[in-house]
Amino acid sequence: MSKPFVAVLMGSDSDLPTMQATLDVLKTFNIHFEAKVTSAHRTPAATHAYVTDAEARGCKVFICAAGLAAHLAGAVAGITTRPVIGVPVDCGPLQGHDALLSTVMMPGGVPVATVAIGSAGAKNAGYLAAQMLAVADDELALKVKEERALSAEAVQAKDAKLQEKLANA
Repeated sequence: MSKPFVAVLMGSDSDLPTMQATLDVLKTFNIHFEAKVTSAHRTPAATHAYVTDAEARGCKVFICAAGLAAHLAGAVAGITTRPVIGVPVDCGPLQGHDALLSTVMMPGGVPVATVAIGSAGAKNAGYLAAQMLAVADDELALKVKEERALSAEAVQAKDAKLQEKLANA
């Protein structure tokens, strides 16, 4: 079996600009990933085959873009018992609000972790996957903690600049 990885699935290549934030976070933590365009509606057999194969090859988390009908994450969750994270894409006439509701309203027993609409949610999906993998990987857990500390330091530095600007105003 190969090294554990995260599968990032999109129903269309138009989801890539949003999902790039997920890929960037996974790269930051050196988490192996595969990205694939597959559809719950147009290629259901291929989607099922990929999920089954990916799980057998060591996929530990699936991250699925949820646009418009938003069925990909739910379809994947129906195939695997691995964690599935749904990312509502800010598209269509409702700007992702329909995808958010479709993704979060899964039937009991078939959960999909759902993050915010758009690129902020895509970024958090990457972080959430890292945290899930870090449960069994002490080195990754340390990287996640270190990144969180750097983020806190950046906020504190911004506050210090604000306080200095206010004091000199």
